[in-house]
Amino acid sequence: MKSHLLKTTVCLTVFALMTGPQAEACTNLLVTGGASHDGSVMITYTCDGEFHPHLQYTPAADWGPGDSLDITEWGGKVRGWIKQVPHTCAVVGLMNEHQLTISETTFSGHDTLQNPDGLLHYWDMMQLALQRAGTAREAITVMTGLVAEYGYRSTGESFSIADTKEAWIMEMIGPGPGGHGAEWVALRVPDGYISCHANKARIGEFPLKDPKNCLYSDNVISFAVEKGYYDPASGEPFRFCEAYCPATPKNRRYADARVWSIFRRAAPSKDFPPDYHRAVEGAESYPLWIKPDRPMSLSDVFALMRDHYEGTDFDMTRGIDAGPYGTPNRWRPITWTIDSIEYVWERPISTQQTGFSFVSQSRGWLPDGVGGLFWYGVDDTYTTCYIPLYCCIDTVPRSFTVGSLKKFTWESAWWVFNFVANFANLKYSHMIQDIQAVQCDIEGNLLALQPSVEKTAVEIGRSSPELMTRYLTDYSVRQAELTVSRWKGLGEHLIVKYNDGYVKDEEGRPREKGYPESWLREVLRSRPEQFLLKEKREEVPESKLVD
Repeated sequence: MKSHLLKTTVCLTVFALMTGPQAEACTNLLVTGGASHDGSVMITYTCDGEFHPHLQYTPAADWGPGDSLDITEWGGKVRGWIKQVPHTCAVVGLMNEHQLTISETTFSGHDTLQNPDGLLHYWDMMQLALQRAGTAREAITVMTGLVAEYGYRSTGESFSIADTKEAWIMEMIGPGPGGHGAEWVALRVPDGYISCHANKARIGEFPLKDPKNCLYSDNVISFAVEKGYYDPASGEPFRFCEAYCPATPKNRRYADARVWSIFRRAAPSKDFPPDYHRAVEGAESYPLWIKPDRPMSLSDVFALMRDHYEGTDFDMTRGIDAGPYGTPNRWRPITWTIDSIEYVWERPISTQQTGFSFVSQSRGWLPDGVGGLFWYGVDDTYTTCYIPLYCCIDTVPRSFTVGSLKKFTWESAWWVFNFVANFANLKYSHMIQDIQAVQCDIEGNLLALQPSVEKTAVEIGRSSPELMTRYLTDYSVRQAELTVSRWKGLGEHLIVKYNDGYVKDEEGRPREKGYPESWLREVLRSRPEQFLLKEKREEVPESKLVD
């Protein structure tokens, strides 16, 4: 299409309702082709914050020599403008038509380095790179070129960038008020390895003369020296993460715990200790990337993004704080104070504050329209269901584009999934089994259908690319809406089955389930005499109350 406007407007709708520091809480996993079971390059994203996401499709477009692009605030106020390029790519969510995908996690770093005079926030950069680049390396060039020309406005940011051949991590931070450009470094994840990041800078040492695998800004080291973040005379190598986002007990607990949990599950043979994220003195930080114990399937990656530290000392489904039915959710604020002592809840990968998440597949052996697959889910990763959206589709499912936090509606996919997740907290240990059964059935069927759907799409595409787009659009939209409909039915089923604290059996008869003995013992420990049935109350020995 040809633009007849002098200016256009960019807005990444999925971020449109994200406000405040709550949005600065995300988790990314990167899987190279050599580390995946089928050769896919995969990245993931949990976009965490109290907001209602809207999935967006942006069509490809052609632009004239004089066209420019407005950069706006969420309310529509124009913050500035940049020059438009002759052609922009089609984008579904955060994957474009060339199978390029980008995700992020925010780290604060030195808050004095945020530049309010910069034009581009990280979400502007992500969308612009998806519209203007075809490969991960090109996306890095686009993003860093834009901030060099127009300025970087956000705090510290870690980006995951993947195409059909490579996965890169790029970390960036601003120069402070009135500064120019940004300080950044980008590393290619070695083939056969996986990496991850979660709201704390992860890149340490990096090679200065290896442009195939490492790119960086000219002043990334000199600026740190100028600011006093790094002393070359110390004899220590320059580490981006320690210069620009120094480790603290708080950010290690908040961010590195999630890195540890992904690594411990992907490579249990390496027996990564929890010491670093518990701020044990002298503990070694976790490596930037590792080789998994075995090649990872798509379902393995889904599973890694569903985690509350189950099976570890930090298992959030255990303990008095999990309540009688083992809910892993902890209500905000995440930190709290008793008797002037500060405490903190664990911060897991799966959280009720997730707005949306995705797992992307980029597969170079297939045509772009078929090879690029954006598995998308809304709300908590543990109780969501991932739906397949092929990167060539030209329509997205309506239920993922409507709704707001201000009003509940069954028409919104986010509200449907949010309802099921919230209702499950009433009797989590029971309801999660019902939820996972439906989740497993839907995702299992979608994964089983994938080879046949893609074989048919490739055959159709040989004679008619337009018909292939129609076929995959219809398939993606239909499966998404069927999934939402089934999840709505699941929610209604849970209301009936778990009404008034009972659990109905297969014949619909209410059954008393009571409370787990371990939790009842905790109740008795706090009030040992109140619930005694005997008229003559006798003191209950402490030993009787201990598991």
